[in-house]
Amino acid sequence: MSTPTTPSTAPAASPAPAAPDLETLRTTSDVLGLDGLLTADELALRAKVRAFVDARIRPNIKGWYEDAVFPVEIVRELGDLGVLGMHLEGYGCPGRSAVEYGIAAMELEAGDSGLRTFVSVQGSLAMTAIHKWGSEEQKNRYLPGMARGELIGCFGLTEPTAGSDPSSMSTFARHDGDGWVLNGAKRWIGLASIADVAVIWAQTDDGVRGFLVPTDTPGFSAVPIEPKLSMRASIQCDVFLADVRLPDSALLPGAKGLRGPFSCLNEARYGILWGSMGAARDSYEEALKYSLERLQFDKPLAAYQITQEKLVNMLLEIQKGVLLAIHTGRLKDAGTLEPVQISVGKLNNVREAIAICREARAILGGNGITLDYSPLRHANNLESVRTYEGTDEVHTLILGQHITGISAFR
Repeated sequence: MSTPTTPSTAPAASPAPAAPDLETLRTTSDVLGLDGLLTADELALRAKVRAFVDARIRPNIKGWYEDAVFPVEIVRELGDLGVLGMHLEGYGCPGRSAVEYGIAAMELEAGDSGLRTFVSVQGSLAMTAIHKWGSEEQKNRYLPGMARGELIGCFGLTEPTAGSDPSSMSTFARHDGDGWVLNGAKRWIGLASIADVAVIWAQTDDGVRGFLVPTDTPGFSAVPIEPKLSMRASIQCDVFLADVRLPDSALLPGAKGLRGPFSCLNEARYGILWGSMGAARDSYEEALKYSLERLQFDKPLAAYQITQEKLVNMLLEIQKGVLLAIHTGRLKDAGTLEPVQISVGKLNNVREAIAICREARAILGGNGITLDYSPLRHANNLESVRTYEGTDEVHTLILGQHITGISAFR
């Protein structure tokens, strides 16, 4: 009869490989040399925002996400970093390029979609609406403080029964004497419960118009939507407008019709096509590092053909997605970017990012369902990103109309 192996005679376990250096992995993973397409200033900005994410977001995001807390204390730090209203000129705004804004969005979303979403709501939506369509008095009153993170804005377009079809919004603004009275409701409005000013879009007798509503105005209320399975380190609200009375000076004078809010949505969509690649890249890096360290059947997961195929497929889509983002950003900086091209980036990059995050979670096995690792958190967040600023279906129909000349929305 054979003698059972005892602990003293059992073979020694193979030591785990040394932890790979992240920057080395990033260099190896840039197979197309995409860093060579960025200027020295763009690379310096990336390093600055990446360092901020490493210092302020990564060490804390697990707790923020688990506890469903948006870290309000970080808002002024983001202002100091220069990422609020980053692409806007004048009025205390940073005035950086579209590519620089995209790079910042990508690095912030590598930390968490919720934090990038704050920057998007503040800058691409609320600040852009004021900058593009507001009066000089409105711009001077709000934009400098918003750029510094001293004032927070929100953007009220979506309604409980009007998401993908904002033309059917029921919020109405009635002109009354020398002012306006607003009634209605909005849903999924980021930051509304902590905002100082809300950009509210409403039907009027003269079409859709935008209004700046100080959130302490009687009749305005915002209630955070809870609980959520996605964007837990972010705030989205139901907003209620009950006989909200505003002066004529609250009207955004330059915006008339849906062109006003859509111009802001395109700014946000542009940031998303970059940001989603940040979530994808972070998930890929997590899976790559883990697969090189994790031993199964006496060798690293990365040594198996199936794992390598997964990693390669993830890397290919990230490299293509970042290349698409850079190209789109260069078009935007040149002033030649068309809305349909933004739809290409938003549809493709978010769709691929979700698939990458899910595949990364699979490589992590059971450990991947914990908050010790980022991919499933990113995947959950991206379900929101995939939905807001135009669903996959909406962007598919935008592209379908472009290539066929036929609108299939109705």
